Amino acid sequence: MSTALIIIVIALVVIVAAVWWSRQKAVAHQQKQLEDAKAEARRWVERLGGQVLNLIGTNEAAKQALADAAERHGAAVSQLEQATTTAQARLTTESALEGLYYVRAARTAMDMDPGPELPDLTGQRGAGKVTEYREVEVAGQQQVASPDPSSQTPHYYPGGTVAGRPVPQGWYSEPWWKPALVAGAWGVGSFVLMGALFGGMAGIPAEAAYAEGFQDGAGADGGDQDFNGGDQDFDPGFDGDLGGGFDMGGF
Repeated sequence: MSTALIIIVIALVVIVAAVWWSRQKAVAHQQKQLEDAKAEARRWVERLGGQVLNLIGTNEAAKQALADAAERHGAAVSQLEQATTTAQARLTTESALEGLYYVRAARTAMDMDPGPELPDLTGQRGAGKVTEYREVEVAGQQQVASPDPSSQTPHYYPGGTVAGRPVPQGWYSEPWWKPALVAGAWGVGSFVLMGALFGGMAGIPAEAAYAEGFQDGAGADGGDQDFNGGDQDFDPGFDGDLGGGFDMGGF
């Protein structure tokens, strides 16, 4: 075998070994990231589970918030068991954190110390907060938004993006965002409701402000939903019936 051929063979072996070593390091790094992300998620899930088990609601608002917290805990436990990527583990953390926001809301509704501050949820800061009591009538239904819990506003939302639209943190008379949460799309009535509830409200960031077009259902761009408010021809494929006596009535 010539010297040149030996050099070529050695060079190929070195290259293959280097590629293999680099890939092994990448796989190990990814595995370490996944383990770290799952450990972080597990910490928040366990914290949420302890709160859900140890708290009992003493009024309607607290009971509803704790029910939502328990639902998020169940979802987070399932997500953690199935997580095989770092992104999935981080989504588990997000679900657990959302549940802990509901726990804080329940404690607030019972005049208890809400506990330590929590990291922001995705889209929460951009959605803003309800800063004033506002009562509106949309499609013959009374809808109320308030910064504080009450028997009139027992439904809490921690703030964030639902089906591409910001929903501010606050207390509401009805969980009107849930059909979009389930179906992944908003109905025309929801745009009207958002405009009426949040238009011009302090505490709602400018980028999340609800323009006049929302108030009459026109000009709302639902991304790839191809929504045209002019003819209001929009069907999310969801009838708005969530059970429990709550019917969005076209929202």
